[in-house]
Amino acid sequence: MSQDPSGRLPAAYLVPGSASFTDFVRDHAPEVLPGARHLPAAGAGALTGGPGAGQPPHATTIVALVFADGVVMAGDRRATAGNVIAQRDIEKVFPADDHSCVGIAGTAGLALEMVRLFQVELEHFEKLEGALMSFEGKANRLSTMIRGNLGLAMQGLAVVPVFAGYDLAASRGRIVSYDVTGGRYEEVDHHAVGSGSVFARGALKKLFRPGMDATAAVRAAVEALWDAADDDSATGGPDLLRRIWPVVAVVTVDGYRRLDDDELGDVVRAVVAGRTGNPGGNPTATTQDATQNPVQQGGATA
Repeated sequence: MSQDPSGRLPAAYLVPGSASFTDFVRDHAPEVLPGARHLPAAGAGALTGGPGAGQPPHATTIVALVFADGVVMAGDRRATAGNVIAQRDIEKVFPADDHSCVGIAGTAGLALEMVRLFQVELEHFEKLEGALMSFEGKANRLSTMIRGNLGLAMQGLAVVPVFAGYDLAASRGRIVSYDVTGGRYEEVDHHAVGSGSVFARGALKKLFRPGMDATAAVRAAVEALWDAADDDSATGGPDLLRRIWPVVAVVTVDGYRRLDDDELGDVVRAVVAGRTGNPGGNPTATTQDATQNPVQQGGATA
């Protein structure tokens, strides 16, 4: 967008229009949107010349599950480029606003850019309208943004996030999944996306209990990521040596809260202790044994 010679704001900023920041950018600077990126030339990439050359880093796995007071979302920390670990501590779970979160899977660079744009989109709407966007509205806006990336997705640069949060109107936690075309789907109880999702979903089916509290939900999410990492090389398990834990967020009526490393470390060590001598785990025990986890309902620590 060209700068006004007088130093004033460009005229585009002064014309009334949509409360959507994405629509504003599409009208005045469409080239900066994630979906307008050009496909990299053959051989270009973060690891040019070495293993994984020409393959942008990809992120997996994300799990989400509903509990009595809201929703828990967790993601592993590994990004891969082909057969190479591109990053060991990438973050894949982010707050969308005060009462929702988004987890990314797929092409990491495009996904991170889409999340930042989504965060600005929600903040922009709130400032212009003077009200929070509804849960349905947020889910639909993310769907539109994913559809805008369809051209790159068809060339192999797909972004497939999962959206979750506390619906203030319905007074409950909700989870929404998407496909590369922007199709959105309401998920019941729990969901997982990414290359390790098939293993994580199997774990969640056994670990999930209706009405479980935040402590049990966080433990179940970490257990599911452990199972995904056990069978999927693109999913990273907890790194005890480097103290790299999954990113775990709890969203309730009180808002979004990410668990800090100290309290999450206690959960990870409890999972590791439970798996010692029994790598397959004991799903029944993990959902009931909540005393080893410092997370309480509402996201407070003991």
